[in-house]
Amino acid sequence: MRKLVAFLAGLLFGLGLLLAGMANPAKVLAFLDLAGVWDPSLALVMAGAIGVAAGPLTWARTRATSLLGAPMQLPVKRELDRRLIGGSLLFGIGWGIAGICPGPAVAILLTGHWQIIVFVLAMLAGMGLFHALESRRAS
Repeated sequence: MRKLVAFLAGLLFGLGLLLAGMANPAKVLAFLDLAGVWDPSLALVMAGAIGVAAGPLTWARTRATSLLGAPMQLPVKRELDRRLIGGSLLFGIGWGIAGICPGPAVAILLTGHWQIIVFVLAMLAGMGLFHALESRRAS
């Protein structure tokens, strides 16, 4: 049941990304182009997403387990540090260069566009590098 719910949630998320235009690199780059012809429509998408998520997140903070009985795993760290700021900067720079981020990239991976395939391969390489560095740091 958990895997089915996870699949359906991912499917709903992916469809939302597609409908909102988050999987269209040109639209994302137009949103990020504050000095040019700025397209503010994705700001409305983000505000709507925050509004929709606020209630369930508040509710989740009061629970120890999810509706399906899995342990609730919410972030507990609150302070800003070098790693968080550096990771945010890398993510933002990559988003600005490519016009796409990991969620939409996975959602449009099956289109077969070579640019998306290269992006996902680079993303997976980055994840592997992070895992290797974290393993090394832990030991």
